[in-house]
Amino acid sequence: MLKLNVNNETSRLLTVVLGTAKSNGSTPELEECYDPKSRQNVLNNTYPTEIDMINEMNQFEQVLLKYKVDIRRPETINNYNQIFSRDIAFVVDDSFIISNILPDRSNEILAINKVIDLIPKNKIIELPEDCHVEGGDVILHNDYIFIGTYDGDDYSNFKTARTNYKAIKFLKEKFTEKKIIPFDLIKSDLEPTKNALHLDCCLQPVGNGKLVACPEAFLKREQYKWLVDYFGEENILEISLSEMSEMNCNFFSIDTNIVVSEKSFTSLNSWLRGFDIVVEEINYKEISKQGGLLRCSTLPLIRE
Repeated sequence: MLKLNVNNETSRLLTVVLGTAKSNGSTPELEECYDPKSRQNVLNNTYPTEIDMINEMNQFEQVLLKYKVDIRRPETINNYNQIFSRDIAFVVDDSFIISNILPDRSNEILAINKVIDLIPKNKIIELPEDCHVEGGDVILHNDYIFIGTYDGDDYSNFKTARTNYKAIKFLKEKFTEKKIIPFDLIKSDLEPTKNALHLDCCLQPVGNGKLVACPEAFLKREQYKWLVDYFGEENILEISLSEMSEMNCNFFSIDTNIVVSEKSFTSLNSWLRGFDIVVEEINYKEISKQGGLLRCSTLPLIRE
């Protein structure tokens, strides 16, 4: 059995589900894209190839193995995108919450049944049908759970609105010992620089008490100000909307002092190294063309 344990983003990683780019399927039609970054790359004929994405995920896997992380991979579903395992489920402390995600992605959870079978049944939580949440919108920070959401009346009009307040209410009732803080995010189905697909696209704790964030991605300024007051202005690297759309917030922590990052994020990587954080730089630029990056590709199961 797996004894789950995740209560923050930065403690030493022991066990993780890493997505797969195998049999990823052909380039989607424009109307099949469910995020503006993918849409943009379909329009520009720059949508990533399967072989390039497999190579990038292999680089990521090698870094995880270097630090002796136990890696689980999904079963391959033919012609199906299974890169972003973060969205299909998430762990809070020792509970495994199965996300309610876009119907087009509903088979992804079936591909990790071998993992789910190792989790005690009483530790698996399924959400009511009207509670929408994806793991990319859930960031754990010890006593806190930060949740990205969108509360507009036009919620149902956006493919990019993935987490609603009904899910937040449900999680508050389940995890009464946690302080759950919602953050309303900008949404656009068409323009990457006007869309925060998930909270982890515009906010990421790192190291001991540091934060990388994009202020303009937050719809409510007072919600962002809460973060500044909590972390301290001197501990935050603020990035632009353009950097957000390139996924500068979506690096991944193996430990408080070890981060995996895209090699082109020179400013971010330099800032991290300024706090004595080891930055393992890899190529992940092709995968970023689908609107996700390193954190999106992982589903942590056990951290120290």
